[in-house]
Amino acid sequence: MDEQIKHYQSKLEFETDSWDLKVALESGENILVIDARSSDAYQQEHIPGAINIPHRTMSEETTNHLDRTALVVTYCDGIGCNASTKGAMKMAKLGFRVKELIGGLDWWKRDGYKTNSSDATKSNACGC
Repeated sequence: MDEQIKHYQSKLEFETDSWDLKVALESGENILVIDARSSDAYQQEHIPGAINIPHRTMSEETTNHLDRTALVVTYCDGIGCNASTKGAMKMAKLGFRVKELIGGLDWWKRDGYKTNSSDATKSNACGC
């Protein structure tokens, strides 16, 4: 039983869903949402307020301007993309407190939340 509790506690410690993220953002919690996909994918569509730091470019230099007291939430396209996992791991290695958004942009939209988009008819390729 203890192993199960540890497992679920760990998931909640390192993952968040779109509803919890939306509520936290609306309540003004100190959260930095990072789109870990390519710049092209971010330009096509992203979560409002998110910044784009492709996971391949995450480093001390590209993150030194970020608030280290903020909770970082990384995301990508969804369950078929692992850019958010790669980004979360890199940000954690850089010393940030991190959670990964379960389901990414796909589940954010499925929950009915708005996105910023350059053209909704374009394909939203992962760009991982």
